[in-house]
Amino acid sequence: MSLNQDALIRQLETLVNIPSPSGFTTQALGYVQEVLEQLSLPIQKTNKGAIITKIEGKDPSKARLLTAHVDTLGAMVKEVKSDGRLKLTKIGGFNWNAVEGEYCQIHTRDGKKFTGTILMHETSVHVYRESGELPRDDAHIEVRLDEKSKNQQETLALGIHAGDFVSFNPRFSYTDSGFIKSRHLDDKASVALLLSLIENIQSSGKIPPYTLYFYFSNNEEIGFGGNSSIPQETVEYLAVDMGAIGDGQTTDEYSVSICAKDSSGPYHYEFTNHLISLAKKEKIPYQVDIYPFYGSDASAAIRAGFDIRHALIGPGIESSHAMERTHLDSMIATFNLLLAYSYSAMID
Repeated sequence: MSLNQDALIRQLETLVNIPSPSGFTTQALGYVQEVLEQLSLPIQKTNKGAIITKIEGKDPSKARLLTAHVDTLGAMVKEVKSDGRLKLTKIGGFNWNAVEGEYCQIHTRDGKKFTGTILMHETSVHVYRESGELPRDDAHIEVRLDEKSKNQQETLALGIHAGDFVSFNPRFSYTDSGFIKSRHLDDKASVALLLSLIENIQSSGKIPPYTLYFYFSNNEEIGFGGNSSIPQETVEYLAVDMGAIGDGQTTDEYSVSICAKDSSGPYHYEFTNHLISLAKKEKIPYQVDIYPFYGSDASAAIRAGFDIRHALIGPGIESSHAMERTHLDSMIATFNLLLAYSYSAMID
């Protein structure tokens, strides 16, 4: 069994180009559902909107759950200003400077779409002498609409109101050297990997030893994506999410990152060791790391009180929650560990 690399990249590009800030994920989940239906897999929709599917294993009494989240960072219209521009409020944890100058879409409650640019109110250096020193915060960041609107009334007349969602242009690019550059690789890189894994297992005809559940969650960026609707036979819960790169981190863009601890505390010791052992056995490039300002769907499930073993792996993502980048090598390493794990023995 091998990874169709071209198909993976195409699917990832499709995913990142579907707007899906937390709370606005119906279209992205619809795409996931279409892929699963083409594979004739069962679909369960949770009340929160997530999608769960499964591949039956030889032992139905024990199950593994693998999750990735379709929701991304984004914003919401906080206020239509007197000059017709838009004040914003963040969805998810990021810095305003990470999206300053980015193109965006405004999604109204009645289904209209408008384009704009996220800017400082005091952007023009020819007018605002201190523009470079002013804080990038809710008070100064705004959306410049691509519409003829000079005041609040004209913007409201377009149908734009407080509470409308704002999505960021991903600017996806795949380079000849194998780098994948885009916003929202967190966590659509992992969604693409899980869909590729499912397709691979289905086409192989090889039955895994235990039932595999695949949980595509939709509220991870706000802290409670995969913390409910977990099948009762689940023993192991594996979150597939990004590995964070920076000073003091071991994670890189060419390996699978295995998280030992994040802000929620240590991940399950034996489960994490099992993943490390599989990587060693299969000669998969890997790094073990700690993410100090991070939480996952797996840690959210533990906080919710589920009696599960939890672990976290994923491709290494440079500049997380900004203009992100990874390499195909990291995607391949993560896929290979996911595949090895899917057919491995359950830990005692």
